[in-house]
Amino acid sequence: MKSDTKKGRPGRLPHWDYGSAGCYFLTFCTRERRCILSQIVGRDDPGAPSVVLTAYGRSLHSFLNTLSVAYPNVTLHHFVIMPNHVHLLLSIDTPEPGAPGSSRPTQQVSRMIAALKRFTNQNAGTNLWQSTFHDHVIRNEADYLRVWDYIDTNPLKWREDCYYV
Repeated sequence: MKSDTKKGRPGRLPHWDYGSAGCYFLTFCTRERRCILSQIVGRDDPGAPSVVLTAYGRSLHSFLNTLSVAYPNVTLHHFVIMPNHVHLLLSIDTPEPGAPGSSRPTQQVSRMIAALKRFTNQNAGTNLWQSTFHDHVIRNEADYLRVWDYIDTNPLKWREDCYYV
């Protein structure tokens, strides 16, 4: 039986030009959702709990701090390193044709996440990550602000998080 639906990566936004520059919300998880990147300290305090990074989390943080050097057309707006997953809010500008990093933005996202995982895996001496990641195209300012707030409040809501184990 022939299907009329297009095959492709699930979760892609229909009618979005994935070859254009844009703003993205990315989430990726540790292998088997192991809590190895950070600890949430003071989460029972109604104030602001803090994220305390492990050695693996510090390695990842180091990579994120140098992201704009390796990827000059990528701007990291906001992120949080949770115990078993990471949220990034970033934008990709279209570089000049022929300039380093002039590939399609979604190719660059995939390559950047692969490099991030490779870097942290090499530092750890083991595979830390699930093979996939989730992406969400930021559609407008309200969506951007919603994602920013989600990242900000993620440590506070850790126990209700879908990744909580």
